[in-house]
Amino acid sequence: MMKIAVACMGKQVGGHFGHCENFTIFEAEDGKIASENSIPNPGHRPGFLPNFLGDMGVEVIIAGGMGGGAVEIFNERKIEVIVGAEGDARAAVESYLGGELKSTGSVCHEHAHENECGGHHAPKGN
Repeated sequence: MMKIAVACMGKQVGGHFGHCENFTIFEAEDGKIASENSIPNPGHRPGFLPNFLGDMGVEVIIAGGMGGGAVEIFNERKIEVIVGAEGDARAAVESYLGGELKSTGSVCHEHAHENECGGHHAPKGN
């Protein structure tokens, strides 16, 4: 069973990982979603959320945008990071499972621009 977390605003992919309302945790088996569970964001503190999700057994995180510090912690924990996603969370996970959702590499470098996260897309291949 593979665990995939999506940073959400309700059922939509959130624009910024740390400031989402909730995380929807999808469990997938044989390329299909087997279960879905939403948990409230326990709070944005540097370094906390990547470890919180990692300790839950999450193997993939999907978000609109994410800060470099969070990306580094996920990478250290061998958790795949997909940023640049948008729209319905379930559809994003289905696209990921189908091999269609790829990370744009949209990393947020300044919290001053947090409302713009997800809106800046790096060229493919970077």
